[in-house]
Amino acid sequence: MDGSASSLIFLVLLMAIFYFMLIRPQRRRVSQHKALIDSLDVGDEIVTIGGLYGTISSLGDEDLELQVGAGTTLRLVKTAVARVVQEDLQDEDEDEVLEEEERA
Repeated sequence: MDGSASSLIFLVLLMAIFYFMLIRPQRRRVSQHKALIDSLDVGDEIVTIGGLYGTISSLGDEDLELQVGAGTTLRLVKTAVARVVQEDLQDEDEDEVLEEEERA
C-alpha cells in the first residue's frame, strides 16, 4: 500500500513538472504570436519564419503581401510572420554618443 501511494505521488509530481516546463510556456508563446499577428499593419517591417525581411504592402484576412525589394512582392500566410522589426532606440543613442566622443 505504501508503494502505490509513493508511485501515485511521483506520477502527480511528474505531470506537474511536465505542465510547468512544456505546456504552459507553449501556450504563452502561442498567445504572444496571435497578438503579434493581430497587431500587424500596412507599412510594418517584418521578418518571416524563413528569414525574409520586408514591408507589408497589403493585408487580407488570412494573408498579406510583403514587399521585399523594388518591384518584388510576395504573398504570405500571416502565420509565417516571425516578428516585427523595431529599431532599438537605445543602440542608436549609444552610437550617437560614441560619434560625439570620436569628434572631441
